[in-house]
Amino acid sequence: MDLIKFQKENKVISALRMVFDPEIPVNIYDLGLIYDLKIDDNFNVDVLMTLTTPNCPVAEDMPVMVMNEIKLIEGIGEVKVELTFEPPWDMDKLTDEAKLELGML
Repeated sequence: MDLIKFQKENKVISALRMVFDPEIPVNIYDLGLIYDLKIDDNFNVDVLMTLTTPNCPVAEDMPVMVMNEIKLIEGIGEVKVELTFEPPWDMDKLTDEAKLELGML
């Protein structure tokens, strides 16, 4: 991966860390809600994500929130956010930072 693409990926991850689950005071990246992140050579971004539960009250809004946050990054092209529930999210997907924030470490 070239340096510019690497920098864009880091900026996208930082943007994802600005979006929080409304029921858990941890960002969606550290919660493990981001299953896949791809950035092509034109800096178009594809995100495959899930929610903590299919019945999440922000199920319709969360992908839009993610897309809008990523679009704020200078030089980003098209942004596509896809929601999936396979595999289902579970607590094993939490990063150590999230576990620390939630008092699990």
